[in-house]
Amino acid sequence: MDNETPTKKPRAVSKKAAVKPVPKPETVRVNLDKRSYNIYIERNILDRLGAIMLKDLKLGKDADGRTAVVITNPKIENYYGKTIQKSLEDAGFRYLPVVLVAGETYKTLQTVRRVYKQLYDQAIDRRSVVVAVGGGVIGDVAGFIAATYQRGLDFVQVPTTLLAQVDSSVGGKVGVNFEQGKNLIGAFYQPKAVLADPLTLASLPFRERRSGLAEIIKCGAIADADFFKFVGDDITGLLRLTSSNLETAIAKSIKIKAKVVEEDERDNGVRAILNFGHTVGHAVEALTGYHVYRHGEAVAIGMVSACLIGEEMGYTPPETTEALLKVLQQAGFPFHLDERIYPNDVIRLSALDKKSIDGSARFVLLERLGKATVGHDVSNDIIKAALMRQRKL
Repeated sequence: MDNETPTKKPRAVSKKAAVKPVPKPETVRVNLDKRSYNIYIERNILDRLGAIMLKDLKLGKDADGRTAVVITNPKIENYYGKTIQKSLEDAGFRYLPVVLVAGETYKTLQTVRRVYKQLYDQAIDRRSVVVAVGGGVIGDVAGFIAATYQRGLDFVQVPTTLLAQVDSSVGGKVGVNFEQGKNLIGAFYQPKAVLADPLTLASLPFRERRSGLAEIIKCGAIADADFFKFVGDDITGLLRLTSSNLETAIAKSIKIKAKVVEEDERDNGVRAILNFGHTVGHAVEALTGYHVYRHGEAVAIGMVSACLIGEEMGYTPPETTEALLKVLQQAGFPFHLDERIYPNDVIRLSALDKKSIDGSARFVLLERLGKATVGHDVSNDIIKAALMRQRKL
């Protein structure tokens, strides 16, 4: 099943219905010296894709026939393909769509190899630019292709899911899964620009919107207690996309992640803070074959696991766990550990996590809401005790 593409085409908003003021566009700058780039948060920004690419790729007034390889999935191509094609061709790009089946199970080297063959057959050269239009899987695969084909092509992200807008499109991590390990093969490869259009979220199924909200909740939990409360107080509106705070929540989450990336681009230290909830979350996804939980749902389970582990170690206050559980419950997230998922299997897969050292997982734990710390070495006995508690929640 395709977990990150729309189920219906978004309806146009009539002029009579459009009584709310349009939120002001925001631009977040990720400062990484020569690899710096802008993240644009703006409604209907797909109409300006070509023009923004000319500016941010420093191509002048015309792309002069450069190829824009637009990697997307069938539904997104059907909904937005014509808009993107017109925008790119108006800017002087040659438009080359590459349509992939979305979903975590297709995030493989086999998929990458098939695209390499298409690019080779189309004589794609190093003047070309790869444009990822879709959710996190499309962005990760397209970014990995851009990083590796002919030793690197320019790359632009156009995330169309909430999860991709606030998380996977920001920071330059690209890659594919291998065996049961998530993102084990990949690279750090920064885009030239990211364009996030909140209007694309209206077409997403409810669970996919909620999945993205998990990463927004995570940002507040690890870095900003006031933002955590801000999100918790408006959960229903954010889930329904009716809240006037939607763009603010997206922009704030991006700013939190961008600041961390600026401090630790290559993930050698503090950037691990963004892994809160992901150590157990990735294991849960793999153990269920990526078919049971959306990524954000697995991260929600993993955040609770981390809090309970922190409690077992005397590090995380119980009231912190309770506050996180309350917000997750309000949003309807799963948070208990299914009895079919065995703690020993979670421990085994956690040891394969990219941030493990010498076969031992390193956990991100909360000292309090808004304050996370990295690099906690946790014994298997403590992990088991926490996961068994989680089964009873």
